[in-house]
Amino acid sequence: MSGAATRESRWYSSDPFFGSMRSVGFRSLKAANGVYDQRVHGRTEAGVTAFVLAGGKSSRMGSDKAFLRLGDETLLSLALKSARAIAGEVRIVGDAKKFADFGRVVEDVYRGQGPLGGIHGALSSSATELNLILAVDLPFVRPEFLEYLLLRARESSAMITVPRAAGGLQPLCAAYRRGFAEIAEQSLRQGKNKIDSLFASVGTRVIEEDELAQAGFSAEMFRNLNKPEELEKAKRENSHSTLGED
Repeated sequence: MSGAATRESRWYSSDPFFGSMRSVGFRSLKAANGVYDQRVHGRTEAGVTAFVLAGGKSSRMGSDKAFLRLGDETLLSLALKSARAIAGEVRIVGDAKKFADFGRVVEDVYRGQGPLGGIHGALSSSATELNLILAVDLPFVRPEFLEYLLLRARESSAMITVPRAAGGLQPLCAAYRRGFAEIAEQSLRQGKNKIDSLFASVGTRVIEEDELAQAGFSAEMFRNLNKPEELEKAKRENSHSTLGED
């Protein structure tokens, strides 16, 4: 971002769903094998803000990933649907001109500095202590897991609650406390954009793969879509699944 960055993220909204609290009554959140069964009332966590990171360059895909279709929906609509299922307030992190028609938008303060800039912008704009970060290109992450993630985050005093899959942390599907914005800003000011390297300096609760498996979740859900061939494979798989259905 050229010039001095301000500490205040900008947000925009034309979301017709913002502020609505459509109740779906009691629902059972079950993993594939039925191990995790958490009863929740309504559709949202009132004390959580969810942010969908949609501001990536999509250079390897060749077109904006947010608007790519998987089944009958775009990746953006799938991510927003999952986020709205578990959070009382949902925002999109990205270009307001591009995304204002789809919901409330937060723009990066430190532009061009990757996902860490998006996380910083999100947390700087948040009024809640606990915040969910979800990348737009993770269409296989379901609300059931996000609910589980938030439950684990609430049980912990850690700054970050993050799953580990395929040997790596998943910082773009994680729960962050608002105070991480200050740590992110210090790093961004120094031109250091890596997220994982900051985890060692704060309290971090890692959900390991064996814990995921015990709760009935597959590490395969963190498979993101970066290339056209990955999208085509996902489309073939989607033709035999119910991806995107409530």
